[in-house]
Amino acid sequence: MLLPGVIYYIIYRYYPMYGTIIAFKDYSITDGIVGSPWAHPWYKHFHTFYESPYFGELLWNTFIISFYKLLFGTMPPILLALLLNECRTAWFKGLIQTLTYMPYFLSWVIIFGILLSLLSESSGLVNLLIQNMGGSSIGFLTSTEWFRSILISTDIWQQIGYGAIIYLAAMTAIDITLYEAARVDGASRLRMVWHITLPGIRNIIVLLLILRLGHFLDAGFEQIYILYNVQVYPVADIIDTWVFRTGLQQLNFSLSAAVGLFKSVIGIILVLLANSLAKKWGSSVW
Repeated sequence: MLLPGVIYYIIYRYYPMYGTIIAFKDYSITDGIVGSPWAHPWYKHFHTFYESPYFGELLWNTFIISFYKLLFGTMPPILLALLLNECRTAWFKGLIQTLTYMPYFLSWVIIFGILLSLLSESSGLVNLLIQNMGGSSIGFLTSTEWFRSILISTDIWQQIGYGAIIYLAAMTAIDITLYEAARVDGASRLRMVWHITLPGIRNIIVLLLILRLGHFLDAGFEQIYILYNVQVYPVADIIDTWVFRTGLQQLNFSLSAAVGLFKSVIGIILVLLANSLAKKWGSSVW
């Protein structure tokens, strides 16, 4: 039963690691990985990225967007799962769970279309409402003041239902007799949530947090690439979007591999640090 999963990870996860050596080569498609000459010095492509005039801005944008998503995106799924777990009306619980889970299946292209219909400066419903109330149109999607807020809020909206299902599944493993004993002792529902439900899903919360830290520098390439534009580059341009423009579109695969390796090293360091801290709290991945 494990064999298909093992084969998948060998082919699509471990074997491609061989290609990371092009980060230390002047890679040419015609010469291939083996035939391409080694870069001189070996850190040439890493230095190119570091010396880019946009390096500081890219790193800051990537960090702050990822941090905001981690900070504001962790609690909503937990709160939704707690509310659904406490709901005793089956049809209402199912309805809310379905409505919150549906956005997870929408691509960012569709979400962008929805945002355009709502937030377009010329014809968006929100701006039409503002104009009817005597206000001036706001360029939500082209404003450096609003763009990050839109990124974070749409990411939470898309992921909240999926995250809640994971926590709900973890709650089903909590021993029901703990709630019965607490009820006999006179504990309120809020007390049972605080002293039984949350400690019962603590390991899952820590696990998902550590896994998210491993992708901390990703910041959501697909979302940002579809939603951003030249006017919001100062607050929205991240490492992945810059690599896509200057690396892949210009066929500079060595630069792309170097930046990808840089991100992977940072990611594994964050995972190791987070896991070591989690051990002190009695919960860790390994």
